[in-house]
Amino acid sequence: MTTMAIFKDKKILITGGTGSFGRTFAKKLLTESECHKLIIFSRDEWKQWEMQNSDPVFSDPRVRYFLGDVRDESRLMRAFHEIDIIVHAAALKQVPAAEYNPSEFINTNVLGAMNIINAAINCGVKKVIALSTDKAVNPINLYGATKLCSDKLFIAGNAYVGARGYPIFSVVRYGNVLASRGSIIPLWRKQIAEGAKEVPVTDVRMTRFWITVDQAAEFVAKAFSLARGGEIFVPKIPSMKIIDLAKAIAPDMPITTVGIRAGEKLHELMIGEEDARHTLEFDDHYIIVPEIFMNRPPLLEKFLAGREGKAPPEGFAYTSDTNEQWLSVEELQQLVGSI
Repeated sequence: MTTMAIFKDKKILITGGTGSFGRTFAKKLLTESECHKLIIFSRDEWKQWEMQNSDPVFSDPRVRYFLGDVRDESRLMRAFHEIDIIVHAAALKQVPAAEYNPSEFINTNVLGAMNIINAAINCGVKKVIALSTDKAVNPINLYGATKLCSDKLFIAGNAYVGARGYPIFSVVRYGNVLASRGSIIPLWRKQIAEGAKEVPVTDVRMTRFWITVDQAAEFVAKAFSLARGGEIFVPKIPSMKIIDLAKAIAPDMPITTVGIRAGEKLHELMIGEEDARHTLEFDDHYIIVPEIFMNRPPLLEKFLAGREGKAPPEGFAYTSDTNEQWLSVEELQQLVGSI
């Protein structure tokens, strides 16, 4: 069975559906699955119009465009009516903006998550996967803190579904998405196009996890087929050095160091040592087991049944600077050249 088979005849909704991930996942559903209906839920009518006219696939008769905000639970209730599967991709994401506008990020990323959970339970949705970020692990900025809260809320949401056993709530956590809106590649390209004479790099030691939006969409689809409720799925993805990315983008330009911005980390972390104690490793991903299961053998046995994962070694942490997979300058050039 393919990863897309789970979507056959299902009614699916994507919050933040006009974003980079939402568009990619929507296209994947419309071209690779036999879904019954797809609802794009977002708050910007212009982006919905732009999406609908950007590719003929987004005018597929199965698609509906639904205006709304995750802050509005009553609107979510209307949108979730008869929905089977939800991908929660809506979020405020810009780190500096979060430091200056904390209440707005809390309203969307935290209270919005609560609204999604409540509406999904009330409407009898079957499965919900929320997208997270490496910045939710040991967060040092407000954006990361709101996503950590969101992750905790979705994991805990499984305790409130009652005897019927659904919705199933799980989380997918991955690193920086190549060339997504607001990321470093579009910024550098814009600066170079405007005549910049050097490439600004925050710190030559900085490393990051990296994933393409297509890989992210494929992993989320796989997570839906594996989810039992309560998992945080973490893909095994490569790291790269920011300085190598700069060399890939502009090999003949000098590099200048501008310093780490407020709220940034030198290296990113997707599984900390504390979470690693209740994590399982598989061939291409990790699953962080809900900590509450560790002291409740019947729940743990049911959760692990048929899963062949192994415990990572003592002291393990999944960090971008100690990762076993790395992208070279040449590989980064190929990736960058493909977008």
